[in-house]
Amino acid sequence: MNQRIGYARVSTDDQHLDLQRDALRKAGCQVIYEEAVSGKSANRPELEQCRKALRAGDTLVVWRLDRLGRSLPDLVHIVGELEGAGVGFESLTEKIETSSAAGRLVFHVFAALSEFERNLIRERTQAGLAAARARGRSGGRKPKLDATQVREIKALLRDPSIPVGAVAKRYNVSRTTLYKHIGVVQPRQAERSSHAAAR
Repeated sequence: MNQRIGYARVSTDDQHLDLQRDALRKAGCQVIYEEAVSGKSANRPELEQCRKALRAGDTLVVWRLDRLGRSLPDLVHIVGELEGAGVGFESLTEKIETSSAAGRLVFHVFAALSEFERNLIRERTQAGLAAARARGRSGGRKPKLDATQVREIKALLRDPSIPVGAVAKRYNVSRTTLYKHIGVVQPRQAERSSHAAAR
């Protein structure tokens, strides 16, 4: 027998599930999986249990679309997987259900919008990297040490009496970062000789 299974979620700072629970029961859901977790969290154990319980011919029902997906692409991905498993999907607030041709059409529009969003993000990222390259940066994080600081550090480390740790602390970087930027700096020959003589 085909089931209508509900999934309800509230964020951790809003513990009131009553509204969703009542709406899902009214929509014919006898089994409802509930959890209190942020929508941004990828770890939603109750949702996983809910999806494992669904069988071909069942329908997953949510009160609102944002209860299921962390983002539009995530929502499209989940509903696509449900559809592939022969499971229907219904959102009560938006009146979307994928068991009818009209409902599937609406969701395909959502999928197209999701793809559009991904393309926009990709284009903006590429444009930002191109602009950064034009300004002389290759992209990624801003270097922790600029060219002037690297010259200063090299000059300091040519004096063998100055500890590497003290220089790293002064410039607020780790020793690893410091070596990454300047490599190995050889102390001045005269200073090495005087230290050797002192020993």
